[in-house]
Amino acid sequence: MLSKHKKWLYLITLSVIWGSSFILIKKSLLGLTALQLGALRTIISGFFILLIGAYKLKHLTKEEWKWIIIGGLLGTFFPAFLFAFAVTEIDSAVASILNSLTPLNTVLLGYFLFNIYFSKKQIMGILIGLLGTIILIGAGMQLNPNQNYFYTFLVIAATFMYAINTNIIKRYLQDTSALAIAAGNFTIVIIPAFIVLLYTGFFKLEVLQQPELKKAMLYVIILALFGTAMAKVMYNKMVQMSTPVFASSVTYLIPIVALFWGLIDGENFNLFQGIGAFLILLGVYMANFRN
Repeated sequence: MLSKHKKWLYLITLSVIWGSSFILIKKSLLGLTALQLGALRTIISGFFILLIGAYKLKHLTKEEWKWIIIGGLLGTFFPAFLFAFAVTEIDSAVASILNSLTPLNTVLLGYFLFNIYFSKKQIMGILIGLLGTIILIGAGMQLNPNQNYFYTFLVIAATFMYAINTNIIKRYLQDTSALAIAAGNFTIVIIPAFIVLLYTGFFKLEVLQQPELKKAMLYVIILALFGTAMAKVMYNKMVQMSTPVFASSVTYLIPIVALFWGLIDGENFNLFQGIGAFLILLGVYMANFRN
């Protein structure tokens, strides 16, 4: 299949996988704490990736390892916990919409950290996206006064981390195997994740006997294998065959899938949140254009 066709196939597949991840996070939290979810998601994904890709590690150079370590922490480890904590307080659909700031932040950080030029239209897109974020958060506070919308900043922080990781892959790991990058990432983060899991007391008998745990574990296994492990390799490959902004544009489609699942699960979504979401996506769309 031609690369230009394959990248669109990856984009659509990832949007469905990641769009469904937010409701899986929400359901997993019914039987797990945020720390347990973040740790288990990382550990299960890591075992799967290393099982199929550990042999790729021997081909990595010291220079590649430097960037893989940074990418593992910013693109995998910390976001797993940030999203888990965020969904304890805000709707999964709202979290997915805020995740759409990733391409916009990719442009911003590409300029400030990687000396990538952006145009007046991209600057306008950034401002529109910022306005949409403010409207979305403000409307959410009014619609769901019982939710703590300060947790939205955890999602925003995660999008900056994703943006840095995307630029790193394109700039420094362009010719490195996508599976090798993922295997290297999880080699770095799997041990810290296991330490976090031990700290939560997950292996205590009273925790393992909780009736909600079995169903929560099913959700987190699906989330880890598809939403993290498989998607991680696909995303790395898509960045290499396209551009950082195109790859991060998967977040255009993620909210559509996530909103569908959220409405089915009874989450509220009003007109002003819709306007905010539209402005975010419009801003991201404009930020994709250099000319």
